[in-house]
Amino acid sequence: MDRFYGFDLGDAESAVARLNKKDQTVPEILPVHDAKSFITAYAMLKDGTLMIGEGACYAPDATIRKDRFKSRFLTNPVDVRKDITSFAAGVLGELYTTAALIKGEDSCFYIGCPAGWDKTAREEYRMIFEKAGYPPVKIISESRAALVSACQSKHLQIGYDILNKPVLVVDIGSSTTDFAYIMGGKEVELKTGGEVFLGGGIMDEILLEEALNDSGNEKKIRKIFEESEPWHSYCDFAARRLKEKYFSDEDYWKTSECIQTVNIHYGLFPVKLTLKMNAQIADKLLNKKVKRLDNRSFKEVFIESLYQAKADISEREPELIFLTGGVSKLPAIRTWCREAFPDAVVISGTEPEFSVANGLAYCGRIDEELREFKAEINQLISSSIVEKIVERRINELYRTCVEEMVDPILENVAFPIVERWRRGTIEKLSDIDAVMQEEIDQYLHTDDARQLLAKPVSSWLKNIAYELEDHTMPICIRHNVPYSALSLNTYLSLSDLEVKVEARNLFAVKEITWLIDTTVSIIIGLLCGGSGIAMIANGLPGIVAGAVISLMILALGKDKMQEVLLNSRIPRPLRIAIPKTYLKARLDVISSEVKDNLLKMLEEEKNEEITERLVKELSQQIETCLIKMAEVVEIPLG
Repeated sequence: MDRFYGFDLGDAESAVARLNKKDQTVPEILPVHDAKSFITAYAMLKDGTLMIGEGACYAPDATIRKDRFKSRFLTNPVDVRKDITSFAAGVLGELYTTAALIKGEDSCFYIGCPAGWDKTAREEYRMIFEKAGYPPVKIISESRAALVSACQSKHLQIGYDILNKPVLVVDIGSSTTDFAYIMGGKEVELKTGGEVFLGGGIMDEILLEEALNDSGNEKKIRKIFEESEPWHSYCDFAARRLKEKYFSDEDYWKTSECIQTVNIHYGLFPVKLTLKMNAQIADKLLNKKVKRLDNRSFKEVFIESLYQAKADISEREPELIFLTGGVSKLPAIRTWCREAFPDAVVISGTEPEFSVANGLAYCGRIDEELREFKAEINQLISSSIVEKIVERRINELYRTCVEEMVDPILENVAFPIVERWRRGTIEKLSDIDAVMQEEIDQYLHTDDARQLLAKPVSSWLKNIAYELEDHTMPICIRHNVPYSALSLNTYLSLSDLEVKVEARNLFAVKEITWLIDTTVSIIIGLLCGGSGIAMIANGLPGIVAGAVISLMILALGKDKMQEVLLNSRIPRPLRIAIPKTYLKARLDVISSEVKDNLLKMLEEEKNEEITERLVKELSQQIETCLIKMAEVVEIPLG
């Protein structure tokens, strides 16, 4: 994509932003009929001409005239779909006419919707623009777009840190107020999200009503409004502009008049309507109870919705409240937000009325960058780079794990089994083979074995991570992504990364027969030692046992004697003659020899059998981690 367009189609006013992929860092707000923020209205004239914007509000020869239709999309989708289609077509035509959009260029449109709209509503909304002839369209939550705008806005100095903090976005539009809770870059649905039918339009109605009450031509003007929807809309629009003008600098207007006179040309003679703003009227805009709000005021409904949003947040309370929408300029809005969330920082952009449009355009470029970024990550994963790094360092893993695991296996498995044979529970030495295989397998499945491996595996992963950064860091730099976003070391904990080395996989029972053979050979060596046993054993039984074994060795020979011993039911007194402490001491002495033998077997004799499997499994786990981290590098846009 070469160009990304953000279309903030609001209920009262709309805006379009454009961002070029290569030579533009900040979106440009495109004027539509010479207005950066243009009225969401359209009119069909008698000659078939389609008009949009402010001109559509009072064109004298209009056969159809519609405004404020978006807020009815969920309640009356059939009729409103036609209105949105007509308005969207008019905006598209204006963009083509002014060459702000060029037919055939590689571009896409990101169009905003309230956070409360579900997937079905969003898809129906997207289809309207597709059928109207727009380039590829994606529908994005307006509150999320506002947050993206904040992330990208340098003067706010939020940057990527915002993705790790809980944020409440409050988007105050003309007809609705949108609450969106975003935690770690992911939007969490709130009951109030997109469902609070409260906006600046209520204030416009109150301001216009106050002007009518003070007018000497109240009855005449009301009659005009009943007969001419265009003039009603135009005066409502004038009230909105005056309200925004006043609240943008309340201190200034304390000593100056904030008024506007509208000349209504309807009938034989024009009629004047004077709109004015002052502290008293401003107070009424916020505190006057109106029927449309069930006899409640703007302030009451907004504060109630704010606390409802707070109640809906089950996770951490927001540390940042980001305000957007024209009404967000009101100082009172910030005050109410601070009262509800005293520990949060409340901010807004310099032009909150354009933050959604700008954010939508940013979303387009970010989405494109993420596609390219993820494509490079996928190329890295598809290559053999990760496997080669793991394979090159697999012997390090063997050494650390063998060092950690051998002694616990000797202590927790081998010695208890030998002791059971010594006491007669296991009849023959040859039976130890099957018993030890089963119990080693059980031990390697325990949490204790997993925990023993956690430390050496974590240390090993750190070295893998450092080497892998040589390949991920250049990708991050090319796409303006913090290199730490793809660093395993940044998030390195086994629970987070889910990179696990199971003890039973590293030390499979069939590859650990060396331990069984070694244990049995210790016992046979002791039994065949003859005089050694006689010297260590206490009392007559030990001396007798030593003498008997010595005679058998002389008669059969040492090798034959070992075979006989393996399959003999050696009398229990003879077994007891081997001291328990001596067996334990012998197992401790051979620990280093056992480790050397196992390591040699893992690195050499069993290399092809074990290493290939381990390298594949570990590489896949590390690659899965990279994919997961790449998915949350930016705010998810889907």
